[in-house]
Amino acid sequence: MNPLLLVGLAASAAVFLLFFGLARVVGGGAAALDARLDMYGARHKQEEKSRPKETRFVDSVDKVLVRRGFAANIATELARADLKLTVTEYLIANGLSVVLMFYLGKILLHGPVFGLLAAIVGFFIPRLFVRQRQAKRLKDFNNQLADAVMLLANSLRSGYSLLQSMDMISTQLAPPISSEFQRVVKEIGLGIPNEQAFQNLLRRINSDDLDLMITAINVQHEVGGNLAEILDNIGEIIRERVRIKGEIRTLTAMQRASSYIITALPVIMTLIITMINPEYMSTLWTTVCGWIMLIVSGIMLVTGFLIIRKIVDIEI
Repeated sequence: MNPLLLVGLAASAAVFLLFFGLARVVGGGAAALDARLDMYGARHKQEEKSRPKETRFVDSVDKVLVRRGFAANIATELARADLKLTVTEYLIANGLSVVLMFYLGKILLHGPVFGLLAAIVGFFIPRLFVRQRQAKRLKDFNNQLADAVMLLANSLRSGYSLLQSMDMISTQLAPPISSEFQRVVKEIGLGIPNEQAFQNLLRRINSDDLDLMITAINVQHEVGGNLAEILDNIGEIIRERVRIKGEIRTLTAMQRASSYIITALPVIMTLIITMINPEYMSTLWTTVCGWIMLIVSGIMLVTGFLIIRKIVDIEI
């Protein structure tokens, strides 16, 4: 037999075996991947079935509420406060607060009128808690933002990309800024455009300083330029604004404390006297003159509180 023919047959057999082996490997990997996905899907379905009925009911209600406009606003407020609650869970907590405060006011202050007033207070307690969490988180974020911008500028100057620089922020700095930038990095890694990921960050953190930084990054992405130098200038501006805000808060601390004390003192004294001697204070609840006095005093307290807060709220 011709030796060249033997070499050709051997080469053909080698090529056939090579592609056959590759097909087996690729096919086996795909089959293994499909098997793992099937196992994950089965496990996920099993976890859904094993969840309590109450939790599944809350999830179903939450899916219905998502289509409503007010639910989106509540979800945004919860995200800004970094509360791991769904809209349905928040509404349930709000309802429980109203019921609990109604019965506390009715039992402790001896009357359904006080129960209704306490229920109104209970309606606003969850909202005040969310607002307080938002204010604290926003303050912490703004205090860290200047350092984050400087770190971002130095990383870009060292040759890192924008995504790598943000990933460094997520590992080098403390929460809340680290967790927020880590979320941005994950969103971009999943395929979300940079602009959309930054807008999501701005939706969760309603900060003017952050808006300034994101606007600079987006403009630089469109027209070009030295982003590190731009961020250096923005970092200096943010640092100076934080310093001035701190000085203003120090100078207006007494006025802000006075607004809380002056507003709360009449309410606290009324509650204490009512608990000690209900008959003495019953005139306020049983006569027309008493109702007029309560309404006028309440309006004056709220107006005075808002005026003081407006005076000490100095924009920078």
